[in-house]
Amino acid sequence: MIPIRDRLPTRSLPVVNYLLIATNILVFVLEQQAITGPRSAHLLLETYGLVPAAIVQAPAENLVTVFTSMFMHDPTGWLHLGGNMLFLWIFGDNVEDALGHVRYLAFYLLAGIAAAAAQIAISPFSLVPMVGASGAIAGVLAAYASLYPRAAITVLNPIPILWIFFGLFFDLPAWLVIAEFFVVNLVNGVASTAQVAGGAGGVAFFAHLGGFVAGLFLVRVFVQGPPRTHDPWRGFRPPPRPPAAETGRRPWDA
Repeated sequence: MIPIRDRLPTRSLPVVNYLLIATNILVFVLEQQAITGPRSAHLLLETYGLVPAAIVQAPAENLVTVFTSMFMHDPTGWLHLGGNMLFLWIFGDNVEDALGHVRYLAFYLLAGIAAAAAQIAISPFSLVPMVGASGAIAGVLAAYASLYPRAAITVLNPIPILWIFFGLFFDLPAWLVIAEFFVVNLVNGVASTAQVAGGAGGVAFFAHLGGFVAGLFLVRVFVQGPPRTHDPWRGFRPPPRPPAAETGRRPWDA
């Protein structure tokens, strides 16, 4: 299921989340300008992507790639970047709203570090570079599910025959949408263990899982005060619009 939007408003402008999205897009544009062919693209990924074997052999020299890899994406297409930024756009603003700007940035980076650590642990001798914000964003998804499990998420109906009954879009609670993300990555991660151990490229499922698990624990450390337990938007459906008498506005006010 592909999430399209949520309906949970924020109480402050998610500046950090916007900057993270802008940074990822800017880095991708710079990647596009830097590559001149397949060889240069591979060299770029090897230089700034996270290579587990390089981290294990010379951690001090290659530690910076843990951070640079978080903001890089496969330069051969927009799909990887677009999917990650869609998830960050939908879920990141509310997590930042709950944690605060500085804490959200620290949370995001720590989730990304946990994702890198998980990938290194599962394939310490791999020479395949890992890039992408997916691990850090997985931590954001875990935080959102923990804070707002019943928030309504509009998803794209993936089964055409069901469009007749449910339409092209329908709403699901956040915990179900995000649980699907975790289960799919867990099943695919287990299924691809042999491939990962063999050093072949592909999706870094264990990085996603590492970031997700880290997010579940880190959100309780970084959250500012109790979550919005009395916020009616925390329910699965948006709150009904109050009558004009309660708002103090005349019925024809827009």
